[in-house]
Parts: sequence; structure tokens; C-alpha cells
Amino acid sequence: MMSYLTTLTRAFLTRSLRPFRFQNEYDEALPFAGSRRLGLYVHIPFCRQLCTFCPYCKELYDEALCDEYIDCLLREIHLVGGQTQEKKQATSLYFGGGTPALAVRRIGELVAALQEHFIITEGIGLELHPDNVTVETLSALRAAGVTKISIGIQSFGDKFLGILGRKGFDPERLSATLRAVPFETVSMDFIFALPGQTVEDLKTDIATAFSIGANHVAIYPFIDFAFTGSTVKPMGKQQKRRLLDDITGYCEAMGYRRESIWTFSGTPGASYSSMTRENFLGFGCSATTLLKNQFKVNTFSVEEYRRRIQGGTLPTSLTLRFTTRQRMLYYLFWTAYSTEVDPRGFEEFFGVPLNKVYGFEFWLAKKLGFATEEQGIFRMTLKGAFYYHYYENYYTLAYIDKMWGILRREAFPKEIIL
Repeated sequence: MMSYLTTLTRAFLTRSLRPFRFQNEYDEALPFAGSRRLGLYVHIPFCRQLCTFCPYCKELYDEALCDEYIDCLLREIHLVGGQTQEKKQATSLYFGGGTPALAVRRIGELVAALQEHFIITEGIGLELHPDNVTVETLSALRAAGVTKISIGIQSFGDKFLGILGRKGFDPERLSATLRAVPFETVSMDFIFALPGQTVEDLKTDIATAFSIGANHVAIYPFIDFAFTGSTVKPMGKQQKRRLLDDITGYCEAMGYRRESIWTFSGTPGASYSSMTRENFLGFGCSATTLLKNQFKVNTFSVEEYRRRIQGGTLPTSLTLRFTTRQRMLYYLFWTAYSTEVDPRGFEEFFGVPLNKVYGFEFWLAKKLGFATEEQGIFRMTLKGAFYYHYYENYYTLAYIDKMWGILRREAFPKEIIL
């Protein structure tokens, strides 16, 4: 049913039955020189504990293996970045994982390598486990140029941490450390729609986060990926909708600004999102690259990633060559994640007015109460945000779950059709 729904929606919006066909091919010279609003992402997969709720590419931390991996990351950065003679402007740089803070002593090397090829204009972000939030680690990150951090709290409640297989931590310790080493953005991540979770539980989490030093929160839904081995039972649709609506209403009543479907900021300028970019380059195993006409995925295998890089070759596993309509759909899907779509940006990117291509769909979205139009910009309603979440959940399980499941088993599959 999920696959049927996503396939039907894709066919309607792309006006084609053509699937997304990822093939075992790639360009050694990536055409990013003309890309506007280019983002950068670096994946460091190592963790001290492999949490079953986390679907991302990850490996148990080993210091020697991590060092070898960082050496390969540096080579990949120069392989790609060295393809242009002049420095390319990039909006942002994000380090994700895994737990990239485990490589804290070498983050400065990676930032310096990227700055040889790119001018980063909107800051550098990095993810941390609560255990990594120490004065020593945060000071080293500040010295490396990191301006934004995201702490994977998941919950302050022992009950829900237990469900997720995580141990508790001391919020007051976090607070003292964050006061000692300030950052432009301190984001804290939470998971909602866990068994037995109520809006009061989430209110407590959010209030605690802002009281101990966060100026931004991300509240992501629990998604039951088939390959993670998680035994947590997903929450029902209507209960999940009430939670999302109630927590949105609470955040807005408290004066927090909605930055995206899942994120809210407590102070002007506080933001943390590595996803909402028109184009981006990804470095490291499992990292993805999105350009005007293609989407590529690096191998999920750390061993094969190292082998490719040591041989002087890009570690691409699969590449999707977009049709124009497919690229438009991808653009709108992730632009809408910010809860608004500006037709001017669409026309600048594709050279055609949004109304000419998707006028009926946006008219229908307004009629169904999914969006409003203010001064030419489309903004999601609460109803629209929930159904975006609902479809995104289907998309994740029908497409991403299948692809990542295969890529975790095969370093270089011949083809994946979605």
C-alpha cells in the first residue's frame, strides 16, 4: 500500500510512469561549479553505541579506523574540491553521523581542507551525543570554526530513553558546559510518537531544553525502519497527528518560531538544518550529493569507501539522472520541509514559473486547507504540515528504507529502481 501510494503520487506530479532509477555509474568530475546555494555535508559514521532507532550509516568507534577514515575524507575533499580553480561559495557545512564529535581532534583539519576549495558563508554545524558535551570537546570545536551544534537528546525522560536503549544524563551538567562554551546555535534533538508519550512529556522536554541552553529544538517522529532491528511499536496516525498539532501549538504559543516541519527556534537567527539546500556535496560513506541534474549516493561500506579513495577514485555507489519533472518534484518536496514555498526561487532554479507547472496542485492545496498564500508565498497550515509528515513517512518507508537496506548489504549494487 505504501509503495503504491508513493508511486501513484510520483507519477501524477512528474506526469510520467518513469521510476527513480539509481544505477551503478557516476561522473568523476562533478558539475557543481555553477550550482547556487551549494551546501556541504561530511559524514563520520563512528559511534560508541549502535542505537537501533537510528537508521543512519554507522560503525562502532575504533580510534585507528577513525583516523584512517579521516585521512580518506581529506583525500575525497581534495578530489572533489580541486575540480574548480577558484573557490566556490557554499552556504553551510554540516558534520553528521554517527557521532562526529568522536573525531573532535581532527575536525579542524577537515574544515581547513574544505576551506581550501569553498567559502562557507552561513556557519558550520556538528552533531554531538550528550556524553560529548564537555568543555574540552566544545572548546576544540569552537577553535576548529564550528558555530552551531546539535545535541541528540532524544528525551529527558528515563522511561523514553529506556525505550530507545539510551542511558540517562545530567541536564545541569549540560547547562553548565553550554554556558562555559557558547555557540551561535545550540539545537537539541527529540523523538516524538514513542509508545505512551503524551504532549505533556514533549512540553517538558522542550521547556527543559530551552532552560538549559538550547535556542533551537528539532522534534522528529519515530520511524520504524525495517533494517534497524528496533522493537518499538509505531504510534497510530490520529494520535501522532494530535501530538504534532499540540506540540506545534505549544511552541508557537511560547513564541518559538517554526523553522521547518520539525524544528523551532527560540532566538532570531538560530537555525540548524543540513537538508533544505537546492544543491549540496556530500563527503564520506553514505553521503549524498544533489546537483541540478543528478543525485548520487556514496557507498555505505567503510572498507569499500577507503579502498576507492585510496585508489584515487570517488566512492559513488549509485547515481540517479533526473528528468526535469523528477527534479522539480524533489526540489518542491525538500523546499516544503521549511513549511513554505516561494515561487520566485522555483523560477530562478528551473527557468519556468511555478504556476505554469504546478498551478493546479497549489490551487488544490489551498482548497483542501493544506496551504495558504500570502504575498505570493505558499505557507503550510497545521493540516498541511501533518499530511506532509504523513506522506514523508510513506516516502521514507517505501523508498529510503528499501534503498538503505540494500546499500547496507551491498557496497555497489548494480541498480535500484524505486
